[in-house]
Amino acid sequence: MSDVTARVADATGNWVDTHAPPWSRPYLRLSRFDRPIGSWLLLMPCWWSAALAAGVAHNLHQLPLVIVLFFIGAFVMRGAGCTWNDITDRNLDAKVERTRSRPIPAGQVSVTQALIFLVAQALIGLAVLLQFNRFAVATGIASLVIVAVYPFMKRITWWPQVVLGLAFSWGALMGFAVILDRIDLTALALYAGSISWVIGYDTIYAHQDAEDDALIGIKSTARLFGAATHKALVVFYSLAVVLIGTALVLAGAWIAAWIGLAAFATHLAIQIRRLDISDPVLCLRVFKSNRDAGLILFAGLLIDAAMR
Repeated sequence: MSDVTARVADATGNWVDTHAPPWSRPYLRLSRFDRPIGSWLLLMPCWWSAALAAGVAHNLHQLPLVIVLFFIGAFVMRGAGCTWNDITDRNLDAKVERTRSRPIPAGQVSVTQALIFLVAQALIGLAVLLQFNRFAVATGIASLVIVAVYPFMKRITWWPQVVLGLAFSWGALMGFAVILDRIDLTALALYAGSISWVIGYDTIYAHQDAEDDALIGIKSTARLFGAATHKALVVFYSLAVVLIGTALVLAGAWIAAWIGLAAFATHLAIQIRRLDISDPVLCLRVFKSNRDAGLILFAGLLIDAAMR
């Protein structure tokens, strides 16, 4: 198989395809380093939580190192999660146009090789996690249960995006666990807001595969909402903004955080206005723009923490 045909369908022109050593490319594709948007989206609640907790603590001493460790951990554990997802979904992926070129169904990596790679990534993630306090370590390990069951949810419920939200938003708890050594109501409000955000953006993402999913019996909120997707996004994105705003109130946040939240909310409103669920290319573009939305909110929270 040539390297051109080995490329994943929705990941072209990236550094993995052009600069990574050929032997490493199937593994980097398995962990989605050719499509890092998922890692960024996993990272955003971690950074939000760290910045907000630092503001609550009125202490930025830990924050720079925590930001770096969260960055490494998010990318490594996103890779591990995707590897596990591809192992469990290998037969389904072979039936979907967009995913049949993934390394396992395409024959670039065996299941055994993928399992070994999964363990290696998990060990790196554990090394990062062990840099934190015991409560944070226990909190991080607890997330693995949700990560493990997520790939199976699309087979049994129309709401797999909720389970993804539980997993992808776990970082909203981790910042408080690391910096404040606790999870309080502020952290839980931020967590709930992030879950609503994830449900919204992953519904957009799932519209890329809605037709293929219908043929093979895979469930998703994209199929559940169908033509009412825009209305559903208004509900979930509005809920995200309200819940994150509640976290800001509980944290005693200052003006910079509120400006960040307002810009975040504006970005989400623009997404809804732009979206055309019948255009898979546009769905992917709108989905990817959520990294920018998350960074906007993080900037506001970071400035707020520095001001406090």
